[in-house]
Amino acid sequence: MIASLLKYPQQLPLRLFLFCLCLFCVEISSASSFFQETTNSSPYDQYKGKVLDNDSNKPLVFATLALENSNISSITNAEGNFILKIPKDISNGNIIVSFLGYQTRTFALQQLKEDHNKILLTISVTELSEINISAPKDAKALVLETFANKGENYFQDPTVMTAFYRESIKKRRKNISLSEAVVNIYKTPYSSFRKDAIQLYKTRKSTNYSKMDTLALKLQGGPFNALFVDIMKYPEYIFNDAAIENYVFSFDHSTRINNKLIYVINFIQAENIEEQMYQGKLYIDAESKILTSAIFSLNITNRERASRMFVRKKPAKADVWPTDVAYRVDYREKNNKWYYGYSNAILEFKIDWDDRLFNSVYSMSCEMAVTDWELNTNHTVPDRKDKLKTSIILGDEALGFSDPDFWGEYNIIEPDKSIESAIKKINRQLKKSKPNGTAVKP
Repeated sequence: MIASLLKYPQQLPLRLFLFCLCLFCVEISSASSFFQETTNSSPYDQYKGKVLDNDSNKPLVFATLALENSNISSITNAEGNFILKIPKDISNGNIIVSFLGYQTRTFALQQLKEDHNKILLTISVTELSEINISAPKDAKALVLETFANKGENYFQDPTVMTAFYRESIKKRRKNISLSEAVVNIYKTPYSSFRKDAIQLYKTRKSTNYSKMDTLALKLQGGPFNALFVDIMKYPEYIFNDAAIENYVFSFDHSTRINNKLIYVINFIQAENIEEQMYQGKLYIDAESKILTSAIFSLNITNRERASRMFVRKKPAKADVWPTDVAYRVDYREKNNKWYYGYSNAILEFKIDWDDRLFNSVYSMSCEMAVTDWELNTNHTVPDRKDKLKTSIILGDEALGFSDPDFWGEYNIIEPDKSIESAIKKINRQLKKSKPNGTAVKP
């Protein structure tokens, strides 16, 4: 039996309302997935490898790789792996690899191999002499100045961005659902109050429920979950005029990004504020007063209130509450203008059953990376029937997992090994039940 907890809110002040969970009691007899194979003849060269810390050899997560003087880029996954696709007609150029707090590295495209590339980055140390004695003393004033200048520092031309989006659901460490999409983002100017529009271009999914699972989870919002983390475009979800007065801002140690000095600003809700707000770090370019990155999380102290924020439906005999809600957004630069490049959101939560000794632990995550863009000189927008709604459930729209060629020349985020293993497992099950079925090529 399904119990509805609350209606889907159209607007929640001070809430970056990204996740709306739908939990359904179901009986699942077998893994549900099917495969399709599509070919794409667009010529491109594909490069795979890993970005690592030069000293510890640890993988660098969310490092950015971009072809210089182009809009082509990709990003590393949770294990530091990347896949970068370059059109064959581009034989020369430089690859720029950057990561928060590390020295940016640039090298010729010809140095990349098809596979097993190992790129090492070195931590950037900020000397005290680099910090100007005239540096701002008021952290809050710096944040306000950064938002006030967004019309000068960020894209003001309508833009169509191609982006790769992925959302996954895990039960403890077990992958149970994976949905991916290539989307077109119709990005409006940063100074405009008009919302961005999203259009699905390609989608695929895979589910891996076992006979022991009694819940099917769905994530409502799809790519909007990642898009709304763009706080320079949507500051109203965190730093609206009323909310910003309830935060305490302070300076942390400075760092460097792309060889530029970056102020790190900590923010946390004031002690006298009972409402659950956010806390995290803002990375602001010292010279231009530009937000280059932000990492933040929701302060979860009231389980019931947090549950009402994120859970739309649940089983009647279960309590559900989030234990961690975290976000990240990174911006990129082109021709002295900045734009949304990557974001992710992670939600971990527990389900406490009335009739069970142990609770269930789930995690849901989504991420989106812009891999190409072009100016929208004709100010085109998708037709109403093609425009995604914020209530979309991507898993219901996707058609099934496909051969990697289905994605053609589009840059994607390399899957984690755990995700690849889940796909291979489903593929083996499919081959046993359908000997003539098309298999996923790992």
